[in-house]
Amino acid sequence: MTYTSAKPYFAGTGRRKSSIARVRLMPGTGKITINGRDIDDYFGLGTLKLIVNQPFEVTGSVGKFDVVCLVSGGGISGQAGAIRHGIARALDKSDENLHTTLKKAGFLTRDPRMKERKKYGLKAARRAPQFSKR
Repeated sequence: MTYTSAKPYFAGTGRRKSSIARVRLMPGTGKITINGRDIDDYFGLGTLKLIVNQPFEVTGSVGKFDVVCLVSGGGISGQAGAIRHGIARALDKSDENLHTTLKKAGFLTRDPRMKERKKYGLKAARRAPQFSKR
């Protein structure tokens, strides 16, 4: 899915686990669109909507920007974290005075926790085959 915009916008890429979110912030009324769907449609849980809106609440810019974002990979929790990261990066580009606020809240730091790779000789990343004495 692609999107084009004639309006000026601020872009940010957010990542968490295996999710990647491409976020565009445009001056507007606070409407959030994810993969062509409304945020209420996309995220069923209220906690995930809160996670996405956290950068706006911390910076005091609720309802000032419309968000259009494309997110892929991972589950809904990872996608919500990726969108939050992307929104924070885009807000940082929009106004450099918000940098310290976003940094203190920890929204500009990418969450490095990812799934550990499977090692040879093991059933999973760390799970060894069952030991048999005989």
